[in-house]
Amino acid sequence: MARRSTISVTILAALVCCVNGCVSGVGQVITIGSKPSLDQPIDRRYQQIQPTNVALPQLALDARGHQEILRTLVAEQGFAMRPFPKGRKGLTLAANGKLSPVGESYISLVTEQGLSVKPGERVVLSDIRIDKDKLVFDINGGPERKHEFLRHIQIGMGGPDMTQPIVQDPGQDPVGARITLTFKDHVPEISPGVIKALLAPLISFDMKTPVQAYTDTLPPKLKDAILGHHVMVGMTTDMVVFALGQPESKSREMDGQMPFEEWIYGHPPQDVNFVRVNGNRVIRVEIAKLGQPLEIFTKDEVEGLMMSDGRPVVAKVEPREEKTIQLGDVHRDPDTQAPVAPPSLRKPGEKLPDDDPSKTIDSGREGPMKPVIFPKDTSNSGTNATGAPDASQAPAKPDTTPAPAQQTAPSAAPPAAPLPSGEPLLPAAERG
Repeated sequence: MARRSTISVTILAALVCCVNGCVSGVGQVITIGSKPSLDQPIDRRYQQIQPTNVALPQLALDARGHQEILRTLVAEQGFAMRPFPKGRKGLTLAANGKLSPVGESYISLVTEQGLSVKPGERVVLSDIRIDKDKLVFDINGGPERKHEFLRHIQIGMGGPDMTQPIVQDPGQDPVGARITLTFKDHVPEISPGVIKALLAPLISFDMKTPVQAYTDTLPPKLKDAILGHHVMVGMTTDMVVFALGQPESKSREMDGQMPFEEWIYGHPPQDVNFVRVNGNRVIRVEIAKLGQPLEIFTKDEVEGLMMSDGRPVVAKVEPREEKTIQLGDVHRDPDTQAPVAPPSLRKPGEKLPDDDPSKTIDSGREGPMKPVIFPKDTSNSGTNATGAPDASQAPAKPDTTPAPAQQTAPSAAPPAAPLPSGEPLLPAAERG
């Protein structure tokens, strides 16, 4: 599965240009990383398991062993040691081998499919399917609907309104999980006790209380604190409940713009614990003892053991390759920095034919394109190019010389008679 690439944005200066416009000198820096997100540590419960070392026989499983496994393990209860995702894919565990998926792929599967079982919760093996080289365990009902085909069939008489479905559909999506235990060539002749030992990294079949089952999934420091009924800053609400139980009273208040809940345990003259919770984490602990000053704890005592959502941390953070891009009003030193090139659609180092003045362009012109000069408008001879009257052309003076007397035109000769067709037209002197 491809690992996800992330883009982390860090704003180093406040932007004041939302309504009143941008302020000079204000900018922002965008940091882009091409490696997967490693700045978030990974929970120890999503890491690779420690492989088991259980002796396996060479003989294949027979029908008697098949029935013994089903009779003993179906409906068997245990406690989840890791988060179980929903969906048909589930988790795959190799016998005396490794778990798949792990790390970020494990977290992505839980995020996409949803969480079916939390660590420390009770689980039930609702169904077991034995194949050639693997055992498939459905947890808490499994990820598939029961009677997927029959619930779509109705039988009845008297019309479409008189039919009834063979299997009633409750209308609820399955919320169970699936675990697949694989072997190399075939399923060996193993007993139910051996199967429990192989599944020990994922499911604990020992007799435990819910507190023991939950604390077994935590680091030793947190486990000792919960079993000792001690609350530390940074714990999750689940840890507080396992350590002190449900609070006797709660109150919701505001500290500035931050809402929080105050969980109160105990009554005078006994010790009274005030546990302040924001979201799902403890941010402040106050212990009031009779005749002693109030004890206040605000420092995260589980720093380095817990992430922001309360999961234990074991993975170390590795540095990422990042590139910083400055945006906004960036000021440059003219003495040490070159001026910024104007924006262009060209690629770096790209040249166009117009850049070479000695090269002839296919259109017939030579050299780069020159500015276009439009001809002057001469349609109105009385005005120049600006539309004003042309002073170089003076208006003509009226002619005061009297016109000569008109001569009498000679009387027009009568029109000649039309010639017969086919005769040539003769000059006037030859006409008789």
